[in-house]
Amino acid sequence: MNGSTNDGKSEARELYALLVPLAEEHLIVPRACVAEVIGFSRPVPRPDAAPWLLGTVNWNGRNLPVVSFEGACGRTQPDAGSRTRIVVFFAIGGRLEGGYYGVLTQGFPQLVRVSADALDTADAREWPEDSPVLAQPKLNNGYPIIPDLERVEEMLQNELVPT
Repeated sequence: MNGSTNDGKSEARELYALLVPLAEEHLIVPRACVAEVIGFSRPVPRPDAAPWLLGTVNWNGRNLPVVSFEGACGRTQPDAGSRTRIVVFFAIGGRLEGGYYGVLTQGFPQLVRVSADALDTADAREWPEDSPVLAQPKLNNGYPIIPDLERVEEMLQNELVPT
């Protein structure tokens, strides 16, 4: 025996997540969605792309598309500063050639453990239906954004693949 008891109460399931700092808010994403955090280099712009698609940077020998999450939500895009980084996401939906994309961040992500009990969905903030946001629940003293990563990929695919 391992010394543990089962008293009929289920343990709260926890998820390792990253709080990704944006200019004024944070994204919260599962740790497994992030491949790497890299230093900022100015993306090479793509002609006729939406303003939120900042362009591409060279990452591990491939062209990595980089987006401004704020811009994708229709908000003002922040300027790059000394703390700006690029968070490299796995393309989980399988829509993007290359399998990765980057999101501009304003600092290093912070690793946190999150349980369903810690999220207050009753006090969640609302977003427009077509935005790349699933929810913005209360977590401790903040309101991190749970991004719709599949929607971000869909938006990127629409910009990257000529119609």
